[in-house]
Amino acid sequence: MYWLVIIIGVVAFISGGLISYFLWNNVLTRRKEKIIKEADNEAEVIKKDKMLEAKEKFLQLKAEHEKIISEKNSKINIAESRIKQKEITLSQKFEEYQRKRNEIDSIRENLKIQLDLVEKKNEDLNRLSKQQIEQLKAIAGISAEQAKAQLIESLKDKAKTEAMSYINEIMDEAKMTANKDAKKLIIETIQRVANEVTVENSVTVFNIDNDEIKGRIIGREGRNIRALEAATGVEIVVDDTPEAIVLSAFDPIRREIARLALHQLVTDGRIHPARIEEIVEKTKKQVEDEIIELGKRTTIDLGVHGLHPELVKIVGKMKYRSSYGQNLLQHSRETANLCAIMAAELSLNTKLAKRAGLLHDIGKVSDEDPDLPHAVSGMKIAEKYKEKPEICNAIGAHHEEIEMTSLISPIVQVCDAISGARPGARREVVEAYAKRLKDLENLALSYPGVLKTYAIQAGRELFSYKNSKRNDISRSD
Repeated sequence: MYWLVIIIGVVAFISGGLISYFLWNNVLTRRKEKIIKEADNEAEVIKKDKMLEAKEKFLQLKAEHEKIISEKNSKINIAESRIKQKEITLSQKFEEYQRKRNEIDSIRENLKIQLDLVEKKNEDLNRLSKQQIEQLKAIAGISAEQAKAQLIESLKDKAKTEAMSYINEIMDEAKMTANKDAKKLIIETIQRVANEVTVENSVTVFNIDNDEIKGRIIGREGRNIRALEAATGVEIVVDDTPEAIVLSAFDPIRREIARLALHQLVTDGRIHPARIEEIVEKTKKQVEDEIIELGKRTTIDLGVHGLHPELVKIVGKMKYRSSYGQNLLQHSRETANLCAIMAAELSLNTKLAKRAGLLHDIGKVSDEDPDLPHAVSGMKIAEKYKEKPEICNAIGAHHEEIEMTSLISPIVQVCDAISGARPGARREVVEAYAKRLKDLENLALSYPGVLKTYAIQAGRELFSYKNSKRNDISRSD
């Protein structure tokens, strides 16, 4: 009985376990099928989303591709139209060329016919001339050589007498016309070298694209503009003038360095004290190199060789100096050419005269011995760099501070005066300048809309003129 209960219990336990297993397995199967179904649904949704994205991407790429193709086709059409236009132009030019060639061929044929006629006429003239000579021989009874000898013998005494008379007349006429011929020589010399002259002022206007750059140039609390003025030695005037900054200094080299440095800073966009010092130093080196290159190019153009490097540098600096509005380098080149022309007319050494003419104003550029007249200072500089005594004397005597000891010296003096005094060489007188400003004022009053513009222009010109005049007085002859 006890064993039976145990067996029934075991069977009941096993039966319950089997029933529980099958029930749980059925639940798991249903859950698995549900999960798989949900996964299939999500996969289908993702698949549809991806398909839509792929279609949108494809349409976008297709549109971009069509746009690129359209742009390329447009460029190709433009290029084709240009090529067609060039073909039409070339065709027209070719037709014009053919027409001109035909005209030239026709002219050549006419000239050939005319040349044949001229040759035929020359032959007829030679034949007639020979016939006439033979007839004259027969009539005179002597040959042409004998007649010529008799004629020469009969005219010899008369020619001697007349020649002596002509010589005396020519000498008298030469004395009377010497002054006139000298003036004619000077005028012809001026005409052979006359050209325009650059006018230098004591201010430079630096143009900018917009007024916002002014604030960047000034900097916070004015530190940028102070650094720029300290580095260049130039006064920078930033006022209400639209799109312009004024650089003021009596030294044109400093103004040029400031202008180039400011241009580079504005172009680069980085404007601060450290950058300003760096750019100014680079610009100074650049301007020095340009001065040396300009001096070398000037000596090569004029054919003046063997100058000391320091003299070459001084010649290059002449570009940045002026005298009464006349650029010093242009004046020196002009004087050198005038000296060469005048020396050639007088059968003197043209190379020596040209060298003296080029160097005659070096005392205006150098800062050595500022208390001395520029002619004497230039002579000392030339002596320092071993120039010939004739050249040193020509430099020192061209304003008669010392006595002239060579024939080159008066030539340099005269040519210096010619270059400065010829029409258009130097700035107009103050009365003419004031009249110009008065005309500007009247014009501005006639048109009120432009009154402000012309007033600003007149003020700038007057300011530039006054400063330039002050600079000319300080470096006057």
